[in-house]
Amino acid sequence: MPSLAAFAFAATATSGAWAATVSINDNVGHTYTMHLATLKEVKFRNTIHQKYDFSCGSAAVATLLTYQYDFPVNEQIVFAQMYMHGDRKKINKEGFSLLDIKLYLESIGFDADGFHASLDQLEKAKLPAIVLIQDRGYHHFVVIKGIRYGRVLVGDPALGTRVIPIDRFNTLWKSGLLFVIHNRREFARFNADSDWRSAPIAPLGIGIDRRGLDTITMSKYGPGDI
Repeated sequence: MPSLAAFAFAATATSGAWAATVSINDNVGHTYTMHLATLKEVKFRNTIHQKYDFSCGSAAVATLLTYQYDFPVNEQIVFAQMYMHGDRKKINKEGFSLLDIKLYLESIGFDADGFHASLDQLEKAKLPAIVLIQDRGYHHFVVIKGIRYGRVLVGDPALGTRVIPIDRFNTLWKSGLLFVIHNRREFARFNADSDWRSAPIAPLGIGIDRRGLDTITMSKYGPGDI
């Protein structure tokens, strides 16, 4: 068995100080290599971290294009383009709007619009979407990456990939508006396993079957019991 004392941390980091390669030597001369990642790195593996407090809109667009449509784009480029062609005074005061997002997407060949629709309809359409939620008094753009087992998987530019129970999500999503790309459907990725790995569901189906434990355990009797 490998010994904890045998851990040799290599100085190779794949994402700054977030990830590392670990070599483990056992007692018979074998070396095993593992790639470790922090929870923060995992959460932002398929979600782009917003650079500024007010840039969740551009980060959500970059996340949608890069990870849900396999169209890699830099958040700073998205930010610069939307700011350049938008109402700068309004953007400085309120941040980006869905109109800013729509115009940018159209400029690079993506047709997108907002639709009043339910999460059930989105799940059936198998399309990712950008939505505006209101959390703790702040308006914030996130990307819906998937829906499974009563949970919504979102790419949150501030917090990374995370899951929100549907009931809770509906209280945050007050507009009921789904902003989706409706061309290039063949490239859309929704409910991808690679996204859900950042928020796995507990494997309850393979839990220990505790039925019949009474046949292999003995009750402890108290005083006066027979």
